[in-house]
Amino acid sequence: MRDFLPAEKARRERVLAVIRERYRAHGFDEIETPVVEDYGRLHSGMGGDNEKLSFSILKRGLEANDFVTSEGDVAALADLGLRFDLTVPLARFYATNRGDLPTVFRSIQMAPVWRAERPQKGRYRQFVQCDIDIIGDASARAEAELIVATLDTVDALGLEGASVRINDRRALDAMLDVFGFVADERPGVLITIDKLDKIGAEGIVAELRERGATFAAVDAFEAFMRRPQTLEYRPFGEGQIRKALPAGVPDDVIAHLVGIGEAVVAARGGEAPLVFDPFLVRGMGYYTGTIFELAHPSVNYSLGGGGRYDGMIGRFLGQDVPAVGFSIGFERIVDLLEEQTADATPALVLVHDKNVAVNQLIALKAELIREGMRVRVEQRTKNLNGLLTRARADGYSAFATVNSDTTRESLEIKQLG
Repeated sequence: MRDFLPAEKARRERVLAVIRERYRAHGFDEIETPVVEDYGRLHSGMGGDNEKLSFSILKRGLEANDFVTSEGDVAALADLGLRFDLTVPLARFYATNRGDLPTVFRSIQMAPVWRAERPQKGRYRQFVQCDIDIIGDASARAEAELIVATLDTVDALGLEGASVRINDRRALDAMLDVFGFVADERPGVLITIDKLDKIGAEGIVAELRERGATFAAVDAFEAFMRRPQTLEYRPFGEGQIRKALPAGVPDDVIAHLVGIGEAVVAARGGEAPLVFDPFLVRGMGYYTGTIFELAHPSVNYSLGGGGRYDGMIGRFLGQDVPAVGFSIGFERIVDLLEEQTADATPALVLVHDKNVAVNQLIALKAELIREGMRVRVEQRTKNLNGLLTRARADGYSAFATVNSDTTRESLEIKQLG
C-alpha cells in the first residue's frame, strides 16, 4: 500500500480520466459499490486463489475466548472482508438493483481492491482496477464490445501495439476431455498448463507427470504439443482456431470465438489485434466461457484480462444471467505510460513578495484561473531555486513574480526549465 505525492496523484487521475472518458464513449455507465462485502460472498469458491489473499474483518464484540473456541476457523471470527476484485461486488450489485437497471446493463467500476500479496513491481496489496462489464447479453456482441472499448482505451493512452489473447474455458475443457484427463484432476492440470509461457511444453509435461496425472492423457497432450505449427496463432479466424485445437471441440464454441473476431475486425476497420491462445487459462473459478488477456510487446505480463462468468449472478439472484467483463490493470498501465500523460493545462506558480496585499494577490490568482490556468500562490523564499524545483516536481510548468505594483497586464510569465 502506497502514498502518492501530488504530481504522481495528478498523473494517475489524468490516466483514470482518459479511461473513464473512453469507456463512457462506448456506452458504459459508472457505478460504485462498498469496499466491504459479506465474508461468505467473498469465500463462495468462485474467486480462485484470490480468496486466499483476501483481508477479513473481525466481528464486533469478540471476546478473547472466541479466538480459542474458533479453532482457527476464520468464518467464525469474521463476517465481512475487503473486496479482492470488482466482479463479485458487481454480481451482488446487479442482483440487488436489477429492477432499476436496463435489460442489458453496461457498467464501469474504477476503484481500489485489496489482496494480501507479496508486494513487487506492478503487484501491490492495494491497487486500482478499471472494469467494464456487460450483463444480460449472451451473444458474441458483448465480448466484441468489451474488446473494442478496451483497445480503443489503450490506443487513447498512447500504448501502441497492444493485442488481446483470447480463448474459451469450454474449449479448454473439451481439449482436456479429448486428451483423456479425468474430471477430478483437471483443476490441477489447468494450473500446470497456465505456466506454459514460463516453463515451456517440456516443463508442462514433466510437471504433469510429477502430479501423477493420467499417463495416457499426458502422452496425448505431449504428442499434440509436438505437432507442427500448433503454436502459431495468427491470423485470428476459424481455420486458424481449428488448426490450434484438437478435433472434438464443439462447433458452437468455435463459432462464438469466430463471431467475436469478425465483430472486432468490423469495428476496427481492418485486421483485429486478436491472438487465439488455446492454452490461455486465467485462474478465476467463476469463468464459464470466453476468456481474454491484454498484452503489450514491451512487457512479458498481461496488462488486464477478463472473461465470461454466466454462473455467478445466479448465485445471488436465483436465476442465471449472462455476464462478461474486462478489467484493465491500472497500476501496470501507469507504470508503462511514465511521463506520456503530462497535464496540458497551463500550471503557474505566483511567487509574491511579503508586502503584496492579500486582495491584490487573490484577485490576480482568480483572473488567471478564469483564463484556464491552474495557479498556486507561494511567498518568495531566500532559496528561490528550491521553491521552483519543488513546483516543477509537483507538475507546474511556469512561474511569475508578483510585487505590490504587479497587474495582469504587467505580469511576466516564465517557463520552468
